[in-house]
Amino acid sequence: MSVRCIANERLDATGFSYTLSLIGGKYKSTILYTLMEFEVVRFNEMKKYIAGISYKTLSATLKELERDQLVHREEYPQIPPKVEYSLTERGKSLIPILDGMCEWGDEHRLPVDAG
Repeated sequence: MSVRCIANERLDATGFSYTLSLIGGKYKSTILYTLMEFEVVRFNEMKKYIAGISYKTLSATLKELERDQLVHREEYPQIPPKVEYSLTERGKSLIPILDGMCEWGDEHRLPVDAG
């Protein structure tokens, strides 16, 4: 059995680093969670659900998730424009990870100070 030495390793070569590059960032996991919970969501619905996110940030983050093939964008040719977002099959493959995060949070959430 060989002993691993950190001097010979690189974090950016790990699956962890790759996964984090796809779901890391301030709002990516939140958007993925939203789509996991509600399946198909319109842009303005998501904006209202995720308090504090700007239109610009939501739009840019959705474009990144779409580019990484985690989110599908469906645009309907009507007036006013209608755009819906959902998880792709690749995005759905993250559900066990997101579920695990939810379970961990439910189990380890600190009690709110009644203050």
